Parts: sequence; C-alpha cells; structure tokens
Amino acid sequence: MTTSDPTGLHRVLDEPVSGSLPLPQAARRLDTRKTLWPDEVRIRVERLNLDAASFRQLESAHDGDGEAVRREVLDIVAERGKMQNPVTGSGGMLVGVVEEVGPESPLGLKVGDRVATLVSLTLTPLVIEDGLVGWGGDSEQVPCDGYAILFGRSIAAVLPDDLAPELALSVMDVCGAPALTRRVVSERYAGGVVAVIGGGGKSGSLSLAAARDAGAGHLIGIVPTEAEAERLRDAGLADEVVIADARNPVALRDAVAKAAPFASGSASAGGPADVTVVCVDVPGCEGGAILATADRGTVIFFSMATSFSAAALGAEGLAADVTMLVGNGYVPGHAAYALDLLRAHAGVRALFEGRLAP
Repeated sequence: MTTSDPTGLHRVLDEPVSGSLPLPQAARRLDTRKTLWPDEVRIRVERLNLDAASFRQLESAHDGDGEAVRREVLDIVAERGKMQNPVTGSGGMLVGVVEEVGPESPLGLKVGDRVATLVSLTLTPLVIEDGLVGWGGDSEQVPCDGYAILFGRSIAAVLPDDLAPELALSVMDVCGAPALTRRVVSERYAGGVVAVIGGGGKSGSLSLAAARDAGAGHLIGIVPTEAEAERLRDAGLADEVVIADARNPVALRDAVAKAAPFASGSASAGGPADVTVVCVDVPGCEGGAILATADRGTVIFFSMATSFSAAALGAEGLAADVTMLVGNGYVPGHAAYALDLLRAHAGVRALFEGRLAP
C-alpha cells in the first residue's frame, strides 16, 4: 500500500485474504519502518505498561523466571512488530516523547510532548532498541528505549505535570473502566448496588470511585485475600469489602448477597447487584459475575481474561436477563476523568502508589 490509511492498514504485512487486509490489531505482523507516512507520529519510547492478563500469563508460563519473561517479550516484538501476547491476545500501552510528527497528523501533538498512548500495543508498531536491559521481567511496567508509531486514528494524551510518569501511565492503562462505569451507573442505576470484582486493583479501585461519583447507593468491593481486603478497607472506597474467589460462582454470588443491603430492590430477582464490574485478570469469572447480578442488571466485563462465549452461553444457561457489556478501553474524556479521580480520592492514589512501590 503506497498511501496511508488512518487505521494503519498501510503498516500491515499480512497477505490479503479475499482481497482485504486485517486491521493492525488482528494482523500477524506490522511494518516498523522509522520513516513516517504523512498522518503518523513517531514516539521515542520510555516505558511500556504490559496488560495485566498478559503479564500474568507470561510470568506463569515461565514459573516466575524474569529473564525468560524478558526474552519472550523481546521475541514477540521482534517477530510481530508489536507487543501482542499470542496466548491472551492483549498488549498494554506506553509512555514516551514525541520524536517526529507527520505534516498531516490529526492528533494535535508536537515534538517534545511526553505522552501516554491510549491505544493498545497490539496495534502499535514497536521497535525495542535497548534489549530491555533495565527490566528484570518481574513487573508490568517495563523501562524501554525504542520507538513506536501512532496512526491517524490513534489516541494519545499528554502526561500531566503534577503526576510521576509511571503513576500517570498506570492510571491511563485502565482509564476506560471508570469512565464506562460512571456512564452505566449514572444513566440507569443511580442509587443502586454496584459490585466490583477485583475492587482492590487498578481498574477496580477507579471503578468504585467512579460508581460513587455517578450516584451509586451501595458499593461492594470483592477481593481474593485478606491482605487486599485490608488495603481496600483502608482506602475507604467501598461500603462493604468481601473476600471471595471470583472463579467460584456460587461462593461469589453468596458473598455479594451477604454484603448487599436488605433495602436493595434488585435482590428479589437474580443476584443483588444492579451493576457488576469485572476487573480481574484471571479466567473463569463469568458465571459468578452473572449470578451476582440482578435481573435487568448490567455486567461490565473489563478484563482481557474474559471468555465472551462463556459469558454469553453462561447467561443463557442460567436464564439470566442481564445486559453484558465489553469494556473496549475507550470512552470520550476517559483519561482526564481517571486522572481526576486519582487526584480527588486519596484512597485510590494510595492503592496505585502501593502497587508501584518497589
């Protein structure tokens, strides 16, 4: 392809199928040439933030051997021209400095801007030039020197001056979750019960804060361990904090029911939660989320570990009249909103900073 396409089709190296190319996210390989098409932007990469589900899978596959994790990430990027875990299909995002801007770029960026990309690494052409020598393969955040390419329809946000880059990156990595939670709660469930599975994590803590901001009447945070429960209680983001294995549908349903107020009108049908937000990076949580949600309620799946076929077939098999939403990571204004939540809620900030502490 000699002309650029705002979706990045001109960077796809796969052979056409039935006369058409896959979009960059679905493509096997991307062109990482440094020279820009007119509507592109090149970023000098400072740090990658691997998707939580992807990092967990890599760490598990290599039994916690950080050097092996590091080598696999390098191999994936070298082979595919992007960071896309072949098992989970997910990637992450990055922070860097704008190095060059094509004359027709619509993104409004200028050379020298420090930005976080708000599109997945699974569709971002990426070259790693330092061999990841500064990373031990033991964390989601990856110091990195290299470059990445943004397309005409990519999204990036200039990093705020009042937050450390690694903190801002950690927030922006999950900024779609709180924005979508706020929209769903404010439009349909003000005053209702909201349960967040994985409430002590990044997307989960922000979703709890967003649900409160949107007018939720009762917030339930679900975590897997007492240590996480204690941290979430200290953060003050939930009215009730319960410990449950989200992969055990009946145990999760019962834990949420016990934590819900008797005044909840939704408890008469299905589960007690009007909205259930799934923010955990392990598979097998679909059935419990559905059971925990009231008829005519909504389940928001915001985890790349979710099996959407299991969710759909599970809801059918349970005769559950619930709306199920796939959080796609983009809601207009999502980055600014998530950063504002971090600034406004000391508990959210404490949880984020605790995760970043060495």
